Formats: sequence, C-alpha cells, structure tokens
Amino acid sequence: MLLYKGPRNQILEPLQSVCGIVEKRHTLPILSNVLIEKDAGRLTLLATDIEIQIKTSTEAGSGETAALTVAARKLQDILRSLPEDVEVNISFEEKRLQVKAGKSRFHLQTLPAEDFPRMAQSDVGQTLLSVSQKNFKRQLSLVQYAMAQQDIRYYLNGLLLVIKGNEIRMVATDGHRLAYASENIGEQNQAIEVILPRKTVLELSRQLEDNDGILEIALTPTQALFRFGAIEFISKLIDGKFPDYERVIPQNHGNLLKLSRTGLLQSLLRAKILTNEKTPGVRLVITPGSLKIISNNTEREEANEEIEIDYQSDSIDIGFNVNYLLDVLNNVSVEYVECRLGDTNSSALFSLPGNDNFKYVVMPMRI
Repeated sequence: MLLYKGPRNQILEPLQSVCGIVEKRHTLPILSNVLIEKDAGRLTLLATDIEIQIKTSTEAGSGETAALTVAARKLQDILRSLPEDVEVNISFEEKRLQVKAGKSRFHLQTLPAEDFPRMAQSDVGQTLLSVSQKNFKRQLSLVQYAMAQQDIRYYLNGLLLVIKGNEIRMVATDGHRLAYASENIGEQNQAIEVILPRKTVLELSRQLEDNDGILEIALTPTQALFRFGAIEFISKLIDGKFPDYERVIPQNHGNLLKLSRTGLLQSLLRAKILTNEKTPGVRLVITPGSLKIISNNTEREEANEEIEIDYQSDSIDIGFNVNYLLDVLNNVSVEYVECRLGDTNSSALFSLPGNDNFKYVVMPMRI
C-alpha cells in the first residue's frame, strides 16, 4: 500500500516538526514512534510524549486510507541521509514500512495505530487569541533563559503566561533571577494565567517562524493549544502557584547606569575566563565615571576590566553570577541597556531604555 511518493523534503520537513518531542528511550516503546495516517490524499504525522502532542500533515497523492506507527528517529535519520533532490516512495506492506529512494531500500518494523496514545483535547473555559508568530517568538526569547531546570519547586520549571486585557505577559524565574516581558495585542481578552512546561517553551521557540504568520492560542485551566502553519501543538500545563513576580521587581533603586550592551558583554566574557567553574562570580565595582569588572579563581588568577561610564552617584561594590548577566545581554538586541542598583545586598534591575515592556532582575552573590 503506497503511503507517499514525492520529494524527500516534502515528507522530511513535517516529520522533523513532530520528532523534536519524541523521547529516544521511553518506558512505553510506542512513544518512540510517530503515528502516520493517510486519508483523502493527505498524510498526517503525530507524535506525543504524553505531556505534549504535535500534529502536522503534507500532500501524499491518491491511495487507500491507512494508519500505523513507526520509529520516529530511525525514519527521520533515513530520510536525512538521502540526497536532497531524490524522490522517495514510502509504502506499508505486511506490518513493515518500506522506504525506497534510488537504489536504496529500508524496511522498518511498525506497531498498530490503535495502540498509540492520543491526548484528549480540552475546550472547557477556553480563552482564544491570535498573535503574530514573530512577536510571540521574540517574547519567548526575552524570558525563557531564566526558567529553572529540574527544580523541586516544579512550578519554576516553566514559564508563566498571563493574558490580561489587551496584554500578553511572560515571566520566568529560577529563584536567582527573573525575566519579565509584555506585549500589547490590541484586542481585549478574558484574563487567564497558566504555566507552560519548559519542554513546551523550548519546542515552541524552535518551531515558530520569524515572520508575521498567525499563531492561534487556545488556553484552558489544564491545557494549551497552539496552531501555526500546518502544525497543531497541544501541551498539558503545570499545576502550581507561580511566585508573585510583581513583588520581586525593584521599584525604587536610585543608582542608574546606562551601558553599551556589546561593550559590557565582551568585558564579561573576558572576565569569565578566570572565574571559578562551580560558582562563576564577578565583582562590579562602580564609582563615578568607572565600572570595574573583577574576577578570580582558586588558582589565584585574576582578571580586571574597566569601562568608562556616565555615572555620578553612589559607589557600589557588588557581585553577580556572570552567566546570569551574559544571559540577558545575549538575548536582548539593543545598543544600550539600563541597570538600576540599590546597595551591595539588593538585586539589580536591567531594562531597555524607553521601554517598560522588559525587566530582568538578578540577585547578587557573595564573592
């Protein structure tokens, strides 16, 4: 039974769209597979890890209806290894999937489609909105690096998505730093707050296009659904109470520094070379007209960097994890950043000049 006949890329691209979430080793072997269904001249591909489900489709030509599951990574690796311009024939015979291209032949074992678990789609109390893929992707990039990884406070291992009036807010924190970004979407929407899992956030960032294509979002208290291009992406949500992010953002820090993003980034990268591997801290010594960046390590090596700054306020000597500073500088695309400081024991607030839609708070560390 012929499932697909056509250019390699026409089947490889949708397969790669769903394969990103497939676990290589899973306690349930069928979850390492992709579900392939053919109906009315279209081939639908679906993958899930029980928490996330991604579905997409492509033209497949006429033929019988069929449904099966096959090892996702193996099929992807086979198609990737073939020449770009080759025509591929994929067929299903005697419970095996056959891939033909030129003089190459591959036979893969399959498992029944009826055994493949699908996520039930919830539409109870839906909040619906549409945004541009480009804007949503940019907003994700401004905050996602601050998400926790495998924290016992499971609600930190994700991103808070807030719909409030005509605004989308995204917040991420790992307890040591917090990133906040908001975007005006024009239309008024029903208020809702959900926590997207870390894997969902990273996969969305990878999949969304950097263009004005529409991203449709449907949120319920337990599930998020995203539709863009030919992709339908369903994710479970993290059930937990996210910290009160508004209380964390400093309001009254009086010491303001305006810094060249590139200059500061390059100085920090050089200073990082001589920090401790386990606790890569740097000292910022701020005096009128000067910012010194100092690092040292257990081998008694030291780096000193100095940047001239337009600053006439209090002298401050404060330490930070250099990676937390590099993260924000690598993910904003502006010429200058603003940094507001209180004293040696207070967190720093980074923002963008003339822009209240982005804030990054980082706690100091003892050095």
